[in-house]
Amino acid sequence: MSDTMSDTMSDTTAPYRADEVGSLLRTAPLKEARARRAKGEITPAQLKAVEDEEIRKILRKQEEIGLKLATDGEFRRTWWQFDFFEGLGGVEIYDAERGIQFKGIETAPRALRVTGKLDFPADHPMLEHFRFLAANTLVTPKMTIPAPANLHFRNGRKSISRQVYPDLASFFDDLAMVYGKVIRAFYDAGCRYLQLDDTSWGYLCSAQERALAKTRGDDNVDELPAVYAELTNRALKSKPSDMVVTTHVCRGNFRSHWISEGGYEPVAELLLGGVNYDGYFMEWDTERAGGLEPLRFLPKGSKRVVVGLITSKTGALETKDYIKRRLDVAAKHAPLGQLCLSPQCGFASTEEGNILTEDEQWAKLGLVVDVAREVWGP
Repeated sequence: MSDTMSDTMSDTTAPYRADEVGSLLRTAPLKEARARRAKGEITPAQLKAVEDEEIRKILRKQEEIGLKLATDGEFRRTWWQFDFFEGLGGVEIYDAERGIQFKGIETAPRALRVTGKLDFPADHPMLEHFRFLAANTLVTPKMTIPAPANLHFRNGRKSISRQVYPDLASFFDDLAMVYGKVIRAFYDAGCRYLQLDDTSWGYLCSAQERALAKTRGDDNVDELPAVYAELTNRALKSKPSDMVVTTHVCRGNFRSHWISEGGYEPVAELLLGGVNYDGYFMEWDTERAGGLEPLRFLPKGSKRVVVGLITSKTGALETKDYIKRRLDVAAKHAPLGQLCLSPQCGFASTEEGNILTEDEQWAKLGLVVDVAREVWGP
């Protein structure tokens, strides 16, 4: 390893040197309870009791392996995004003709549309989900929700009522306002580490996905990065100074399959330099993510990039030497002091989960902790 790998800085604020994206494989008791609830064999209260117990178990596990943060694994959700959006005013989830097409597999046929004025209700269920998380962990509770651009990109102009929003400018105005309320509401609930999961930036790296966006009614695809940057920055204005807000740039994650391919070059300069996040979780687990060169656009300062070098899509465990060599390459493009390590994505962006075992999942998170300690110190 090069001398740059000896760089050490304090690890007292998020994102941490050893971090995680968010979702975890659903446990057997949770899967069983969900199946029984679907059949009407147990009540919502009985399902919640199982969720509570299984979340407590994974919180202990995250603490035991040495992570300085913990998530609830998204155990109360079916999807990483739809469960949150369904709780917004003006958004409707419905059964579509087809699901989302991944490479070689398709999701259940669910989609969303905007049918009314957007709003964030004070009783959104995920606020209570966070409060439970915070009350049951000894480390930093991290909350994950979809980023605002996801309400537009995947569904496009065709999914937004023209009666409610005759022009997209008014839609983005309301969306920025709503996410300002979202950030403040989670802060008021005690959240100091919030992550906005975002597939739009990753898809904008793909020529195929940009072409598909035009079929959904968005002819100005080349303008979308600037639109999304402005939208996000307007929402982030509500972030108090003692709150960390990061993003995860995802290329799709469903049962170990993906959607988009292509390096970050088309968006990296704007994303890293022009969007006011505190940190970025970026995927570099395979060649389809391109090289690490886009890290050169990370401004020197307090921003961090969490380098996703450990795949969550398979159970094969990477070696420490491999991860350290890749971090050495990353450190040639951005200061090591501004880098962190994590799996490339969550392990279960939907309740089905990726194709690996729980033991393999925990081994990968343990590897993240071990490597981070050896590279940056405790």
